[in-house]
Amino acid sequence: MEQQEYAVGATRVATGRPDGRTGGTGRRATDALLAVREPAAGAAPEAVSGPRADAAPTRPAPEPGAASALSSDPGLLRLAHWFAAATPGTADDLCAASFGLYPARHLGAPAEAAPDADVSWWHGPTAHATATPRSREPRPVGGLRRARRDASALPVVRSGAKPGRPGRHRKPERTRPVPGAQDRSGQDLPIPAPAPALPAADVSAPALPAVDLPAAERRIAARLLLAHPLVTASGPHADGFPLIHRHRDWLVERFDALLGYRLVVGPWHARLCKAGLGPGAARRLEHPATGAPFTPAGYAQLALALALLVDAPEQLPYGRLLDAMRAAAPGLAAGPADRAMALAALADWQVLGDLPAGGADPADPAARAAILTVDRELARAVPAGPPALADDAADLIRRAADAEPATAVRRLLAETPAVLDADLPEDRRAWLREHRLSGPAALADFLGLEAELRTEGVALLDPADELTDLVFPGAGPLPQAALLLLERLVEEVRPLPGETTTGGDVPIPDALIDGLLGDIADEYGLPARWRRDYLADRTALRRDALDLLHNLGLITPTPRGSRPPGWLLRPPAARYAPAPDLHPVPGTGRHSRPAPAGAREQRRA
Repeated sequence: MEQQEYAVGATRVATGRPDGRTGGTGRRATDALLAVREPAAGAAPEAVSGPRADAAPTRPAPEPGAASALSSDPGLLRLAHWFAAATPGTADDLCAASFGLYPARHLGAPAEAAPDADVSWWHGPTAHATATPRSREPRPVGGLRRARRDASALPVVRSGAKPGRPGRHRKPERTRPVPGAQDRSGQDLPIPAPAPALPAADVSAPALPAVDLPAAERRIAARLLLAHPLVTASGPHADGFPLIHRHRDWLVERFDALLGYRLVVGPWHARLCKAGLGPGAARRLEHPATGAPFTPAGYAQLALALALLVDAPEQLPYGRLLDAMRAAAPGLAAGPADRAMALAALADWQVLGDLPAGGADPADPAARAAILTVDRELARAVPAGPPALADDAADLIRRAADAEPATAVRRLLAETPAVLDADLPEDRRAWLREHRLSGPAALADFLGLEAELRTEGVALLDPADELTDLVFPGAGPLPQAALLLLERLVEEVRPLPGETTTGGDVPIPDALIDGLLGDIADEYGLPARWRRDYLADRTALRRDALDLLHNLGLITPTPRGSRPPGWLLRPPAARYAPAPDLHPVPGTGRHSRPAPAGAREQRRA
């Protein structure tokens, strides 16, 4: 272990912050962990080792003019005003474009059978898994647990136990009688037959393939960065930081070549600067503790706080930060909840140390006097790029997502659940059609994913459900309700072979959603005792279920201006429905689907 730590230039620090700094601690940070130090400038990498544990680096003392007003970064201040004037959806896209701290999102559960690339999602193999709980089968009578409970089943070694009683915490052990041994009644104990000799090893059998440890470490590091673009040496993912530091040169080259992402690896943190995903990407920032989505006012307070913290002193009173935020942008209206949400996100990223308990009332003198620890290095690493070149919020969103066709398509494959041909411009669609096998295969090998090719598009699947922030199907009432709703929607509106659809999507009748959710809540919610608000307020259940399916790219809103507005079912949704009946018997109801002409003639014959 010491040789491995020396090889990467690491040391263990047990005082102050786990990485030796005096800043705040990250979530689940330990008292002593592996922290990687950068070699000194001009020194050969192989000749530099980590500093001594008793020589932890110290931060410079606060500036003499610490009591003066905080200066604000003009670019981030401008960004704060853009956030305040944006709509909720545009604010989410602006956050992805300016910060790029969103995690990757992939579907799991590959199809039961390997699908053909020419098969549609609507009619191909599925990964259907019902949300109903399985019944627990009774355990056989002669099971292992009964054998352990039965005192006569095995001889008991009474080491340290009272006479006549086995040790209370002693596990029964098998003993092998020796020749001439007798039990308590004087009877000879039977001698078991010797175990048969094991056959000699077959030298002709092929040996197990050797594990390529460096390749496995690089893949783990790449997956960690794509899931968490900001990794610190003392945060919740500190265990993976030495791998990132060890393979930083290879990771920098591969992220730049495949995705056009800039990777910066410093002595205390690693930052993968992701690009934006364009408008309507359904990516939003959420409160790290409650999961509440950010509002435009919350985004504005986040950018405003960053504008002040990039050059703030290391020790900053809480009240002084609040006063500086009000003075820097007096026109930005924000409530205490928006300000608290922004500061909680900064604390989660370790830009700020521990916040005052209880949300810190700005009018409380004790809360205002609380000292916040500021990490200026991380504060400067949060923005993915300055918005100086953009004219407005829409221009910044467009510029962040702009890339050549190959890079743009690879980004969508690496970050989103599925890429549909109908959603791509003509130049990107042509590239994906030409590189339908090699393009996804390169990313699948880089990130350890599985490519699923269908006629409508491509999806990179993660069966381990690790490289995603939304696991589907998942546990809990909401994922189960969304899965059941998706199954029934696909069965109701799935197009038959030969039916034409607009872009592959199928419109969903609005009344059908309400009816199916009502049936699901009655059939599954009441017996399973779902949350009271979902059972009492079907509107909340509908809103959250559709929001989850929309974030996963399984449904999408109708185009803007459509009347009435509604939802469209996307082809990848059929992955989670039962296998299709390609020749259903038509119903006789007024709203039943008519049978195809060929099927009608076949029935007449």
